[in-house]
Amino acid sequence: MSNDVVLFDEIKTAGGQRFGVATLNAPTSLNALSVDMVRLLTPKLREWAADANIVGVWMDAAGEKAFCAGGDLRQLYQTLLDCGPARNEYAERFFGEEYELDDLIHNFPKPFLCWGHGIVMGGGIGLMAGASHRVVTPQSRLAMPEINIGLYPDVGGSWFLRRMPGRVGLFLALTAANFNASDAIFGGLADVLVPQEKKQQVLDAIASTTWTGGNARADRAELSRILARAGQGAEPPASKVRAHFDAINALMAGDDLLDIAKRLRALQTEDAWLQTAAANFMKGAPSSAALSFELWQRVPRMSLAEVFRLEYWASLGFCAHKDFAEGIRAVLIDKDRKPKWNPATLEEITPAFIEDHLRPRGEMAPELIALR
Repeated sequence: MSNDVVLFDEIKTAGGQRFGVATLNAPTSLNALSVDMVRLLTPKLREWAADANIVGVWMDAAGEKAFCAGGDLRQLYQTLLDCGPARNEYAERFFGEEYELDDLIHNFPKPFLCWGHGIVMGGGIGLMAGASHRVVTPQSRLAMPEINIGLYPDVGGSWFLRRMPGRVGLFLALTAANFNASDAIFGGLADVLVPQEKKQQVLDAIASTTWTGGNARADRAELSRILARAGQGAEPPASKVRAHFDAINALMAGDDLLDIAKRLRALQTEDAWLQTAAANFMKGAPSSAALSFELWQRVPRMSLAEVFRLEYWASLGFCAHKDFAEGIRAVLIDKDRKPKWNPATLEEITPAFIEDHLRPRGEMAPELIALR
């Protein structure tokens, strides 16, 4: 196994063009997205975008357990302890460069396939959400679990969760509920279900195809046909989100988070998935719930670029407050899963507290200024 955290390769195709291949290569950390990965991926993707002989990109990950379980937060955690409310230059680079990469994938000019097998959470969904072709397998397990660590669904989550059917996106943000391949397709976060054992068949089909190279729309259509053939006959898992769509909308109804919280706290159901979702909300950081709801209300008419810039300030705001470090400690460092949130309840959160998370801290990240 190579020591490189991202492996790059190219597939030669029948017409002489090539497909770029980027493989996240940190399986022991479930391919958690690190700054080192981002700093390899962004320039390579820009190079492939500009290369007329590259007709598309394939992104996957090493190992069978995970595409990407989220952002690598361990190094960030130490800077949160060191900096406190003061300027955190590592966090500025961490979030600015990650969001730049996510935006690049959303706006990539050629077919971009993301193979989302296994665990896909947080920053992993950020990588997958913008791809033109988002593949899930029967083993895919997805979530936006940030409320558990005192953060909020960033990486464009404020934008793509808002665009899911009904109030599903808000439900996922507030409850960290796990969802499967069928849920992801229903919610618009994935496009096609393909069994993991058909992966090589798809790669072989890409290699044997003559691509136009100059007509991205036609090439995207051809890639969709390849995936549709590979997915034929696949048995989709039952969709919890679809089955509980009306219940989710009822739980999330209205424009007052305290009303939603009251319904989640009072929820009585024998359905284990809904029970776990409500329990996650009640154990999660009140600050995370409050900011997730605030962003939900702010972003409907914002562009993706505007959302990334807003999320940049929000993320630095979470770094300056205490819950993010406490959540990382409880889940990833000490692993006692007993965080002490401050404020301890939603009722204690004030408008000033929310605004302090969203105010500018210094200068906008240079990577994000030019996003359009």
